[in-house]
Amino acid sequence: MPLRPFVLLLALCVSTTALAQRSEDLRDIMSARAYGMGGAYRALGLGSESVMGNPAAMALYPAYRVEGTGAWDTRSKEGLLGISVIDAATSRLAMGIDYHWVSLGRGGGRTSAHFSSLGVGLPLGQSLLIGATARYLRMSGQQRYANSITMDTGVLLRLSPAFVAGFSAHNLIDTDNEELTRYYSAHVGVMTGMLTVAGDVRADFTTNDENTYTYNGGLEYLFGQVLPVRAGYSYDGFKRTSQLSTGIGFMTESGGGLDLGYRHDLGGPKGRLLALTLRLQMR
Repeated sequence: MPLRPFVLLLALCVSTTALAQRSEDLRDIMSARAYGMGGAYRALGLGSESVMGNPAAMALYPAYRVEGTGAWDTRSKEGLLGISVIDAATSRLAMGIDYHWVSLGRGGGRTSAHFSSLGVGLPLGQSLLIGATARYLRMSGQQRYANSITMDTGVLLRLSPAFVAGFSAHNLIDTDNEELTRYYSAHVGVMTGMLTVAGDVRADFTTNDENTYTYNGGLEYLFGQVLPVRAGYSYDGFKRTSQLSTGIGFMTESGGGLDLGYRHDLGGPKGRLLALTLRLQMR
């Protein structure tokens, strides 16, 4: 094979992989609880990560929530710090704000991202909820740069007291930024007493000009009203890698507490991610 076509093919493969990875980096921001449940959280509305997922879920339960999260991947040396606040108790219109600092890459290629979100969620009755989130990304590094504003929207259907289904669309404003390509998510959640089961499917029809799907599933069982134990599985369609997750927490009577999550890559970059979230909640 001539050298030049081989080099061009190799460069195309590397650039395609890098673009896919960049698209996924900011979709991987969540709480320790969500990490422990395999990334399946968008239909649940049980934490302030709703600002990052389906904004309609912020209005599912009337409460004040404050969460702080830190996560670190021991293999890639990438991590994040974040804080989220949701007020769904003052009025029917739930409001939430989220800020995350994210460190990506290594050495001279390391990039810092400041990702801020402001969202609202509104119930339109007992069964239908809608929401929207505005996002601002500021990213700087030798190889990656962004200064962009975009938005998400979402809808949730509370089909019964225990069953919720939803759909959300993300990065709807075209920023021509490879960090913020458009994608969609369909998700379900079942909450029956001590057991919670959830599933998410993400679809990206834009990145690399092909259809890419990511699947997330997880469950949580609450022992003795205070000890939630979690497990999950996810398949990353960009990396073509499966991930196993687990987590544990401590829950106070008001709903506050702390959560620990761990995610283990089966192949691919072989990531080993640890996450901790501290939660405060008042009804």
